Amino acid sequence: MLFLWDHRHRSGLSDWRRGGEGGLPRSQSGRGTCRRRRLPLAAPRRRGAIKGRRGRGGPAAAAGGMAAGGDAAGAEAAALGQRLAAGGQGHVLRFWPELDAAARRALAAELRDMDVAEINRFFRRARGDSGGGAAAAAGLDARMEPVPRDVLGSASRDRGLLPRWESRGLAEIAGNRVAALLLAGGQGTRLGVPYPKGMCDVGLPSRKTLFHLQAQRLRRLQQLAEERHGTPCHIPWYIMTSGRTMESTKEFFLKHRYFGLKKENVIFFQQGMLPALGFDGKILLEEKGKIAMAPDGNGGLYRALGAYGIVDDMERRGVQSVHVYCVDNILVKVADPRFIGFCLEKGADCGAKVVEKTNPTEPVGVVCRVDGVYQVVEYSEISLATAQKRGPDGRLLFNAGNIANHYFTTAFLKDVVNTYEPQLQHHVAEKKIPHVDIATGQLIQPEKPNGIKMEKFVFDIFQFSKKFVVYEVLREDEFSPLKNADSQNGKDNPTTARHALMSLHHCWVLNAGGHFVDENGTRIPAIPRVTNGSSEATPADVNDNLKDANDLPIQCEISPLVSYGGEGLEKYVKDQEFRAPLIIDEDGIHELVKNGM
Repeated sequence: MLFLWDHRHRSGLSDWRRGGEGGLPRSQSGRGTCRRRRLPLAAPRRRGAIKGRRGRGGPAAAAGGMAAGGDAAGAEAAALGQRLAAGGQGHVLRFWPELDAAARRALAAELRDMDVAEINRFFRRARGDSGGGAAAAAGLDARMEPVPRDVLGSASRDRGLLPRWESRGLAEIAGNRVAALLLAGGQGTRLGVPYPKGMCDVGLPSRKTLFHLQAQRLRRLQQLAEERHGTPCHIPWYIMTSGRTMESTKEFFLKHRYFGLKKENVIFFQQGMLPALGFDGKILLEEKGKIAMAPDGNGGLYRALGAYGIVDDMERRGVQSVHVYCVDNILVKVADPRFIGFCLEKGADCGAKVVEKTNPTEPVGVVCRVDGVYQVVEYSEISLATAQKRGPDGRLLFNAGNIANHYFTTAFLKDVVNTYEPQLQHHVAEKKIPHVDIATGQLIQPEKPNGIKMEKFVFDIFQFSKKFVVYEVLREDEFSPLKNADSQNGKDNPTTARHALMSLHHCWVLNAGGHFVDENGTRIPAIPRVTNGSSEATPADVNDNLKDANDLPIQCEISPLVSYGGEGLEKYVKDQEFRAPLIIDEDGIHELVKNGM
């Protein structure tokens, strides 16, 4: 496990060291020759690794803390007060006299890293863009173009090309040229849990968490590449956490021994944090001595890549292709060799995996071109008339639903970090933000939005791509996000995620020649799987795309260590009959029989 720190990115600062551990070495060119060896480590801070301008303050400044003595504390408080007041944020120290020494030190450390002038600029730009954006959106429909067929690959419409793309991807993996990058900064607040989303157990028979499933998919993929090419290989796993999830995520991986992965190939780093602001641009307090902070969005990835030297580490390892995805998709094909092979065949520097929209009003962003430039347009920005447009084949014209699943070359990411990241602008999300009332000191729980959180999105960099491609996959194969608790609106919750995975694995068993029987021993009939109202199975491959004729999924779970995408199951299930629940893992087949044993 590596914790990478490098705050010299475009700032001219040298590597900093802390606690006797060194930062990552690199040559003048930024390239190195790291070959499967453990690099020097540097311990990360607990909160907000990248606040304010890159290279200002930084971890070394935060390490010092605030002197306990009254004179020193007062002097620092005065200096902080002057800087905050100059930026119109002096109210942040309103309750300083009421804080004890520890709370003062914590608040001072938090403020010391905060570039108030930059935050104010972010606010002005973000609010200005949101105001002007409404007017610009009025003409957006006329400027939108759907994804052209020549940049589109499809798992359902290009079936004949899938083996070639998969072979190309596995060859890259076997050559140690592929990495996976997980966006895992989100807390499970909406799920009703106090820990990171990746630690969520959705109730599978195995009780595996999202982190566990993804780690095992990487292990299986390494095995497939090694079997195909005869050489050992590894897929580095870069995991971006936030200030609120870093420590618990690290502890979880340590507790589970990195789920069988080599710890030197699991690299944690941390996205930035920004303060929540009122509609007037004033920083909000979560407590009297604590700023209301929020992660800077999954688009904070690009600043973090530079601040932690992640791209440099990728270059040292020889990584050329990077798969970036979000933690909450239980069906995600981590480092998908078909997706990677497709992007390589097309010569792409940037690619987006998408699913077809289910209907015109589905609340999902659409990948398209606007003024000839690729971007994601939010569903709320598209008129109903445009959303309902259909092409000659009857499909929605703007149907490429974004699922935050992307391909980047390392070279493209390096260009983004070095050149384009400062051009990215924050998006504004109006939120109900609990905060301390400055006048009364009371905690306010607002009933309606009272402020904003600013964030960047991972897809904001599509506009800089020189060769952009889109890869369409079936929703039921690859996309079932976990966002809500079961008690909420019945969508994207643990139950739907669990059902999606069991349904997929159920199909795998059928397609490998297995059968399920009911409590009476009668076979449950299998039918061709239907997607968006039309069967995806052609007469030639109807037996390769089956499902059971049941509304609810049969309980069936297959370990990722046994099969990554449905391959290799014939030896377990062909011509066999099973009763649910069925579990197939590396120890064999586990089936519930009538007596419950």
